[in-house]
Amino acid sequence: MASQLSRNRVVDSPDIPDRLYFKIGDVARICAVEPYVLRFWETQFPHLKPNKSGTGQRLYRRREVELALEIKRLVHGEGYTLSGARQALEVNHRRVEAKPAAAPESSPASKQAAKRPDSFSATVGNVRTELRQILSLLSNHQPRPPRQRARLLSVSPDSGSLFPL
Repeated sequence: MASQLSRNRVVDSPDIPDRLYFKIGDVARICAVEPYVLRFWETQFPHLKPNKSGTGQRLYRRREVELALEIKRLVHGEGYTLSGARQALEVNHRRVEAKPAAAPESSPASKQAAKRPDSFSATVGNVRTELRQILSLLSNHQPRPPRQRARLLSVSPDSGSLFPL
C-alpha cells in the first residue's frame, strides 16, 4: 500500500527550457511550488545557492533548477522530510564525486577533448605572461612632468602694437 502511495505521488519531471539563467518565478513555475518555498529550501540545502543580480534578483542556473526538482521529488513525491532529503542528496553527491573517470576512448572526438586541457593551460599561461608584461610596463612608467605654458604673452614696449604677431 505504501509503495502504491509513493508511486501515485511521484511527480513527472517537467522540461527545463534551454536558458542560461532562470528567475525565481520561472523556477517556481517549473517546479510547481511557490517562490517562498524555493527561498526556504535555499536555507535548508547548502547546494541550492542561486546567484544574485545587481538588483538582488535570484538567478538560478540549470543545475540549480534540476536540484530544486530533485528536492521537490524527494519531499513531495517520495515523502522525505527536509533533513532526510538533505541526507539523500549528500549521499548522492558523494557518490557522483567518488566515481572514477572513465577510460578515454580512441575516437577523434575524445582525442580532441584530451587536447583541450593542454591548450587551455597553454592559453592561460600566455595570458599570464602578457599580464605580467603589462604590469611591468605600468610599474616602470614614469609620468611626464606637466607642461609649463606661459599665461601671458610678453610684449616688448618698443613694438608699438597692442596685437603682436
